[in-house]
Amino acid sequence: MALRPLAIIGNVNVDLILGPAEPWPTPGTEIMVDHDELRVGGSAGNAALALLGLGVECQIAANVGDDQFGEWLRQAFNDHATHWPVARTGTTLSVGITHPNGERTFFTTQGHIGHLSWPDVKSMLDPTRLEGGTAILCGSFLTGILANDYDALFDWAAAHNIKIALDTGWPVDGWTEENRSRTRHWLRRCHIALFNEVETTSLTHATDATEAAHKLKALMPDDAIVVVKRGPEGALAIGPDNVVVLAQAPCVAVVDTIGAGDVFNAAFVAAQARGQSIEESLLAGVRIATMAISTVPRRYDGEDLQIVSGKES
Repeated sequence: MALRPLAIIGNVNVDLILGPAEPWPTPGTEIMVDHDELRVGGSAGNAALALLGLGVECQIAANVGDDQFGEWLRQAFNDHATHWPVARTGTTLSVGITHPNGERTFFTTQGHIGHLSWPDVKSMLDPTRLEGGTAILCGSFLTGILANDYDALFDWAAAHNIKIALDTGWPVDGWTEENRSRTRHWLRRCHIALFNEVETTSLTHATDATEAAHKLKALMPDDAIVVVKRGPEGALAIGPDNVVVLAQAPCVAVVDTIGAGDVFNAAFVAAQARGQSIEESLLAGVRIATMAISTVPRRYDGEDLQIVSGKES
């Protein structure tokens, strides 16, 4: 089956990864770490890189700051970033401190991503080429100006037969009732929900991922899919038939889990765009995310592309 068109919308920023750090340093002291990496980050940035690494073409709607980091981001995406607007502020920088147990701590500046607007996004996307496809909408609580216009974005998508896959990310101020209400409102217009386990249970006040997924599914259109990413436990999904589908994650030596959920999003949606089943798409997401977190530098091609194509080796 031919690949249906895809787009990524949202936060692309710079990540500086350092670690592992243990114990957490005392204020006023200095520690040495073994690893550092400067790379493209942000939920949208990670998902876009994964799609491009898989050889899957997509449109990308994002912005950059007006400094050297902004130019570096544009160069990283080449022709895909030609029409990205430049916000008159510094580029968003996220410093991620990794810990030996695989967890991480982030320090992030607001920077340019908060200036991305719906008129900006609309000017970057070609609805004719995207018709019948899916747009992954990322970083909702970090792109406040854009999120305030989500209804206009949803109306535009519906008018062009474009499905929305939503990954809001974790709210900076937590799952307040206002943030829950906004997310529930957004989900009523979305066809794929892409959340991790803690996000789903926090959003719905559920006791486990399956209960949370059912609660989210009840908010969405009848043909919607809810996906819950569960880290080393794999992932689960509930589709139009309300049947729970599971995919187990293989056991690997983890190098870096940052952006794993974003990589999963890209692989899952790409598999769906090829007409694969929910089970096959979950497997693709889990296997490709597992490959990403266990390789340095990260790898998405080769065996990964065969999984997305439905051709396991």
